[in-house]
Amino acid sequence: MRKRFEIPVISSFLYTLGFFTNLLKGSARFIIKSRISSKILVMQILFTFVEALSIGALLAVGIGGALIIVGVPLLESFSQGWLIYPLLITMITREFGPLLTAIIISARSGTAIATEIAGMVVSHEIEAYISVGIDPIEHLGVPRFLGVTISVFLLNIYFSIFGLGFSFLVSMLFNAMPASIYFGNLLQVLNIEDILLSVIKSIVLGMIISTVALVSGFAVERASTEVPVAGLKAVSAALSWCVVVDLALSAVYYIMGGSF
Repeated sequence: MRKRFEIPVISSFLYTLGFFTNLLKGSARFIIKSRISSKILVMQILFTFVEALSIGALLAVGIGGALIIVGVPLLESFSQGWLIYPLLITMITREFGPLLTAIIISARSGTAIATEIAGMVVSHEIEAYISVGIDPIEHLGVPRFLGVTISVFLLNIYFSIFGLGFSFLVSMLFNAMPASIYFGNLLQVLNIEDILLSVIKSIVLGMIISTVALVSGFAVERASTEVPVAGLKAVSAALSWCVVVDLALSAVYYIMGGSF
């Protein structure tokens, strides 16, 4: 029974890995050559990044405000109020930023991509592309892969800016200070390793979300009832992998002493 379970899991992982390799190869060709499917890339960024700005800002404001409201009184009770600055950088820029933006995009765009591609499979649109000599992975998959990855990267930057900016407004309730001093203190504790880890996380998580969503969409057979199932599988698998990979990258960062 255990062997029967392990074989499908291993084969599914290898298939996803091969699919990801094809997406990377297609991405290189997409960047080098001007393609008609560039419009799909633009629309994907519009839906995934631009339309998620409001919820991203709301979460960033909530996290930044909560850290100040809880952290400042607690740290000042131990005469360690200055630690609020490394705490903000650690939690918003390095940890919460990449993961929460990945969760937002996985819930919105991961589900949308999987159901859209699954619907195209069921309606035989994918077969139509193949019949006229168009590779559906390069035409449909690659722009969505790049669009989601770019969007996670951009939304992560947006999240960090909003979170750190709003934390300054909330901090004025506890200790009024000029913005130049507050943000100067943040910049003093912000180092290149923090930025590098945040960027690596956002790019990797973006690639995971898009790859899982595309694999789930292309994997359906012929029944229309498989379309919503593909969306559910995509979001659950993407969220699971994002959490695991995020924790793994953080663990590697701390094991290496906070540097790459």
